[in-house]
Order: sequence, then C-alpha cells, then structure tokens
Amino acid sequence: MSIRDLLLRGDAAFTPSEEKIVQLLLTDYPTSGLGTATSLARKAGVSDPTVVRLVMKLGFDGFPDFQSKLLAEVESRLHSPLLMMEAKRHDHTGTGKDDGPALSYMRSVMDSLDKAMSTTPASTYDRATRLVTESKGRVILLGGRFSRHVAGMLAGYLVQFRPGIVELGAISATAFDTLIDVDRRDVLIVFDYRRYQLDVVAFAEQAASRGVRIVLFTDPWLSPIAQYAEVTIVSPLEVASPYDTLAPAIAQVEALVANMLSNMNDATRNRIERLEDIRRDNAVTLDNARALARLAKSPKADSRNFPGPKTSRQEQ
Repeated sequence: MSIRDLLLRGDAAFTPSEEKIVQLLLTDYPTSGLGTATSLARKAGVSDPTVVRLVMKLGFDGFPDFQSKLLAEVESRLHSPLLMMEAKRHDHTGTGKDDGPALSYMRSVMDSLDKAMSTTPASTYDRATRLVTESKGRVILLGGRFSRHVAGMLAGYLVQFRPGIVELGAISATAFDTLIDVDRRDVLIVFDYRRYQLDVVAFAEQAASRGVRIVLFTDPWLSPIAQYAEVTIVSPLEVASPYDTLAPAIAQVEALVANMLSNMNDATRNRIERLEDIRRDNAVTLDNARALARLAKSPKADSRNFPGPKTSRQEQ
C-alpha cells in the first residue's frame, strides 16, 4: 500500500492537527514529504512531535522510515513504464484527433475531478459532517465573487437537514454586522480560492477570533483562512482555460452532502418530510396536483405551457 493510500484510508482516526499534515502531504504529494520533519511541521502549522506521532500512527518507526518509503515510491515511479503511459494518456485527446476546445476542456475538468478524489481523505468529510450537524449554534456560509454561488448551493442542501442556516451571499457591511452575534457554538463554512478575497479572509479571521469553528473549501495553494480552519477541503482548479474551474468544488459539496445523508437520523428525516409538506401545500413545484390545477386555471395556460398530453386545436 502506498503512503497516499495510507493517508486516504477511511478508517484512519486523525486528530485535527494530524489532518493538517495529511492535507498538506496529499495536496503536494510526494514533494511535501521530502523535506525535514521540522519544515513539514512549520508548513502545516503544527509541532514537530505531531509529525512524528502521525507517521508512527501510519505504521512507520519514525520520520526517517516514513521518508525512506516515500523516496522508494518516487524512485519506482521515475522508472515505471506505467507512469510514462499514464502521462501520455493525460496528454492525449482520447480519440486520436482534435475534438476542439469544448471537449478538450471537458476532459481537463474530468482530470481535475480525479485529482480531487486524492487530495482530501474520507476522514476530513467525516469531521466536516460532525462539525455541521452537531453545531449547537448557527451554520454560516460565505464565499467569494464566484464561489459564493457554490456556498449558496450547499446552503440549499443544509436547510433541509437542520435549522440555523445563514447564507451571507455577496459580502457587505451588513454581513460583517453578523459578527456581533457569533460565538464558539457557531460554524462558518467558507469558500475561498485564488486570488483570495480580502473581505472574505477578514470575515473568517474575525469569526475565528470569536471562537467560531471553520470549515474551509480552498485550492492547493491554500487560502490564508487555512491557518484558522479546523477542516480544510482542497480542490484542484487548473483546467484547459484561463479561468479556474469550480466543478471539483461542487462535486466536493455534493460528496459532503452524501456523507451527511449516510448519517441521517430520524429528526433529520422528519425535517425533510415537513419541508416537503410545506412545499406541497404551497404548490412550489409542478410535481403535485394542486400546482397543476393552479396552472390550468391561469389565463395564460394553454397547450404550449401546460405539462400534459398535447392535443390538436380540433381536439380542444
């Protein structure tokens, strides 16, 4: 089993400080593990003994033993024909011809999704799930200029699972006013990707100073918020475009939701059912009889906008 596989094992019980090291190792694997234990500890923002405890928990006699195995992996890959074939596979268009910019872009997004699976271990999703579902206060969601829309998607899921969900949307002076009421019972879920938004970083920093626990979605270069985050979920950004992709971030949001659903209790199930009742009573969607009847009575309703069997003018 490779060191990467050991780090990604779902049954590994890492402490929050150990998870910071694991995240750093996975984000820049294997390079991040090739320096000294002290340099690794400094980059992860933890102590030297924490690094030693982690590698021993992984089954190594110490950091030199861990690094020896990592160097052996590097040497093996440098001489592996499989590595060369893998590199060519990623450089190839996949069809033996130029498919154009759209399909080439889609393939680069698929590569980013593959990378996203190897940058965040299952234990990180478990820890994020516990923070969000067990919080006694509010869960506040915040993002940057583009990533705030991903934050909004997650908020739409979370409101079905628990009360106290606050989506700040585009950050403003009013958003900063919410800091007056936050404390250690609250959780902040924040999305911040390069080039990192100053007001988002400032909000997270001030929330952390008030005891708020932070779940951060960010990129491999790590937002400045990472130093305050209890959980960090890293997403690759680079694709065949001058613009970064948020597709892996959306997949990670949905993975977090899936993880929460796997731990759903009766209270959560009842909340979802009550919410569906409210939507049904108010004919929010077109999947119930009341909504269809309301649409049918509309003066503008005709065969072009009424969802049902189409008929000719003669049949009407």
